[in-house]
Amino acid sequence: MIRVAVVDDQALMRAGFRALLDAEEGIEVVGEAANGEQGVALVRAQLPDIALIDVQMPVMTGIEATRRIAADPALSAVRVVILTNYGLDEYVFEALRAGASGFLLKDTDPADLLQAIEIVAGGEALLSPAVTRTLIGEFVSRPPDRSTPSGLEHLTRREREVTALAARGLTNEEIAAHMVISPFTAKTHISRAMTKLGARDRAQLVVFAYESGLVTARTPESRCEPDPPDHTLGR
Repeated sequence: MIRVAVVDDQALMRAGFRALLDAEEGIEVVGEAANGEQGVALVRAQLPDIALIDVQMPVMTGIEATRRIAADPALSAVRVVILTNYGLDEYVFEALRAGASGFLLKDTDPADLLQAIEIVAGGEALLSPAVTRTLIGEFVSRPPDRSTPSGLEHLTRREREVTALAARGLTNEEIAAHMVISPFTAKTHISRAMTKLGARDRAQLVVFAYESGLVTARTPESRCEPDPPDHTLGR
């Protein structure tokens, strides 16, 4: 059973999410909250697997609520999926830095929302190719944050390579093909890199790759390469 908390300041939106999720076998809505502050309290009380959190709310924004959830060791198993009516450009970078594991528009098809919950509950990061492009564009437009310890010295050469490829949006299968290794080995390298860097999930690994300078701006040729068709950075 996947336990879900719904945090949104619109009562109608909360009711819609609850009706959709409660009707799905294997998913249970454990509570609702109308703002970020209530949402953090709800998550602490119920310890859901997934917290669906609206990005713009009174009292406390969804991004701040996400930041507090991600910073609480007692909530390390909770995965946050940010929901918004707005364009991705303004929020995706800040949401992922705050600790979000996924990012969805509120007009997402119900079937895609249910799939997203299953993906994130399984430990993957939910980032569509469009979001990946936005994320990369945001990072490469600014210099690396040299004031933040990179942690690169803790990674082996192989781990650095797979981390850089993951930050480009490649799946494990695509990383394996690029490096001429098995998908299992690629996944193992990714998992070890996440452990060494304290990354909650693959999305946080991407944040690390750009902030540390491991990955920098693409060349004009690489910008023309198509994004991978997968809906996650983890499969």
